[in-house]
Amino acid sequence: MRTSRRQVRSRRALLSALIAGQAVVASLVTAAVPAQADTTICEPFGTTTVQGRYVVQNNRWGSDAAQCVTATDTGFRVTRADGSAPTSGAPKSYPSVFNGCHYTVCSPGTNLPARLDTVSRAPSGISYSFVDDATYNASYDIWLDPDPRTDGVNRTEIMIWFNRVGPIQPIGSPVGSATVGGRGWEVWSGGNGSNDVLSFVAPSAISGWDFDVMDFVRATVARGLAEEDWYLTSVQAGFEPWENGAGLAVTSFSSAVETGGTAA
Repeated sequence: MRTSRRQVRSRRALLSALIAGQAVVASLVTAAVPAQADTTICEPFGTTTVQGRYVVQNNRWGSDAAQCVTATDTGFRVTRADGSAPTSGAPKSYPSVFNGCHYTVCSPGTNLPARLDTVSRAPSGISYSFVDDATYNASYDIWLDPDPRTDGVNRTEIMIWFNRVGPIQPIGSPVGSATVGGRGWEVWSGGNGSNDVLSFVAPSAISGWDFDVMDFVRATVARGLAEEDWYLTSVQAGFEPWENGAGLAVTSFSSAVETGGTAA
C-alpha cells in the first residue's frame, strides 16, 4: 500500500512523542532510585568490606566515647570522634582498612597469613587526608608472628608513622635512623606488654606513597624482631587518634602479597 507524505509526517511525530515519553519515564525512574550510600559503622569493633577485598574496621578499643567511620568505595573517613585520651598513654582507637586476618576477621580472598621466606613482594599504596584540629598519628601497621595466626595478638608489630600531630610519640625509645624504601626514618623500638613494636617515623608528613611492605619486614628481621620463617598476617592503614579526629580519611588503599618462593 502506498503511503502519503502526510502519513509519514504523522508517524514520525508519533514516534518522536513516544521516544520523548520514554525519556521522561526513564528520568523519573532514575530519580526515584537513591544513590548507593556509604556504610557508616559506629559499633566499637564493627567492620565492613570495601573494594570487595579489604576490611574497614572501627576498632574503638581504648575509649568508651563514641566513634564512627564511614566506608567509601576506596577507603574510609572518620565521621565522629568523641572524647580524648592522655597523650602519655595509649590512643583512643585505630580505625583502619586492612588486608589479611585480624582478631578472627579475614579480608575476602586474602592469601595471608603467608610465610615470609615465600613472599617476593608485597606492593601497597596509600593516600591520606589529614586534619589540623586533632591529636593523632597516621600509621601503617604490619603484623608478624611465628605462627600463621588468624586471631589474637601477633608477636611483632611494625608501625610506619606517615604523620603525627600533637605531643605524641611511638612506643619505646628512639634507637637510631634508617633508610627504608628509599626514605629516611627515625626508628623507635619497644613493647606494649603484648607484643614488640618497631616504629619508623617520617620526619615530615607523607600524604601518599606506593611502596613494598617487605622492605620494612626485612629491616625488622635484620634487627632481630622477626625471623624468615615467621608469617605476615595482615597489613593495615589508618589512624591512632588521642583527641578528636573527625575528618581524617584514608582516601585510597591497595595491598597485594606476591608469593612463590620455597619455604625452608
